[in-house]
Order: sequence, then C-alpha cells, then structure tokens
Amino acid sequence: MNGPVVVGVDGSASSLEAVEAAAREAGLHGVGLRVVHAFGWPAAHIPHGGRPWEPSGAGMRELIDGTLAKAERRANETAPGIEVMREIVVGEPVTVLEIESRTASLVVVGSRGLSRFGALLLGSTAGHLAAHAACPVLVTRGRPNPAGPVLLAVDGSPAARGAVEFAFSRASLHGTDLVALHIWSTRTERAYDSPADPPFVTYDEERLHDEEERVLAEALGGLRDRYPDVAVDRRLVRGRVRHTLIEASAEAALVVVGARGRGGFAGMLLGSVSQALLHHAHCPVAVVRSGQE
Repeated sequence: MNGPVVVGVDGSASSLEAVEAAAREAGLHGVGLRVVHAFGWPAAHIPHGGRPWEPSGAGMRELIDGTLAKAERRANETAPGIEVMREIVVGEPVTVLEIESRTASLVVVGSRGLSRFGALLLGSTAGHLAAHAACPVLVTRGRPNPAGPVLLAVDGSPAARGAVEFAFSRASLHGTDLVALHIWSTRTERAYDSPADPPFVTYDEERLHDEEERVLAEALGGLRDRYPDVAVDRRLVRGRVRHTLIEASAEAALVVVGARGRGGFAGMLLGSVSQALLHHAHCPVAVVRSGQE
C-alpha cells in the first residue's frame, strides 16, 4: 500500500465518519491522507453572480474551507501524526474520486451525502465508484462491531482473488479474525432467491456440498500460510446469498466483497450481491475489483 488514502468529504455527518475510517487506514499503513472536496454545481444551482468553476460566490469559499478544516481536525484526532492533505477539485464528485483512485491505495466515502452542494453519494454514485475505481473502495455505513471479524464473501471466482487478499491483509493489520463465508444453493434455489423461503430441491446434496467445500478451500489457498497470524473461520452455508451476507454483517467490523462474482459480465457496473451490501449491510463494506488488493 504505497499511495495515499483518499476520502471524499461534503460536510455531512456520513462523510466525517468516512474521514475517521480513512485516517485509521492511513495511520495503520503509514501513508498520507488526502481529504478531497469535489465542487460541482448543477447548472440550475449556480449561485447568482458566481461561475460553476469558481466556488467563490455567496460565501462558498468560506463554507468549503470550513468543511475541509473540520475534516482535517477529525482526521488528526483519529490518527495523530498522519500527513493530511486538503484538496478542492472542480468536477462531479464521482468523476473526481474515480480519477483520484488512480494514484490512491484506497478510496473511502460515506454512505449518505448532502442533497445538494458537494453531494457525494446520491443515487448510484457509490455503486459506480465501487465498480470503476482503480483501487479498492471502502463505504462506511451501519454500526460496525468493534470486536467483530472481517467478513469475507467468498464466491470462488478468479475475479474475486483481490477481495480475498484484501480481507486477509485487513484482518492482519487490524488484529481481528477473518470469517470466510461461502453461500451455496442449487440452480433451482437461485431462481427463488427472494424474501420468501425457497423451495429446496433435492439433488445429490453430498456431492454439491463437497464441490462447494472445494470452492471455499481453493479461494483461500496460499493465503493462510502468508497470514499465519489471522485466525480463519471457514463457513459453508446453504441459503440465499444476499440475505445471508446482510444478516452476517450485523456481527462484523467490515465486509469485503468482489465487484462481480461468478457469471458476471464485464459490462455490468456492479454485481447484485455487492449492490445489496452497499445498500443494506450493517457495517462498512469494502468492494475490491479484480487485480486490486
């Protein structure tokens, strides 16, 4: 982890939570923290007498400076001694943060932004950033269990290898256990992945269970030796993927998931499981794309 940790701020309580999480990560990894505010007024909300590329009208400069100063104070209180850099960038927040991710080791954002000036996470912005950023993205949300484990969603796809390595490294650095959770079902059951209980169809369940056990073992292959300090709890559960992961997140400090799982298409923005966790997990969610760690 060589690049800085980048955190997007907009003055909301959610973004200040993101600053705290980002500062902790920067401190643990011994890297700098970039506090970024993206200034982009929608055309209909440009202050009278101001220009969209110059945040100086209607006291905007003072407002932005105050937002950044507050974020910097929160970062220094959370992780004293880290290098904090403040940056105001003109542009749409999602575009700005995507560009920032090219030189960052991690981008951190809150799950809720303001409804106007500087809004960071409205609509699908979090999902878009998680799907397209050049580094892992951490979205702070819910109420993490400080004593809880890192929860890794294992799907067994080659594209998820980066998520597995990210989860091991975070568990090692934070001194927590790692729960590697692999959820499986029959093809018929997947078609009924809904709030209602699915009709469990009997196949050769023993053979299916053995195959899924192999998927879980292969996904963790080699990393248990590289991180001998991490206690790993391997869990193989038959059930509905999204529901089971969201439920398990209530006891976790962090959930780590790949951007796309088995059967995903390159053109998709983000897998349905990742999307569901970003919206409903009970703790922060880290989304790691293929090749990132």
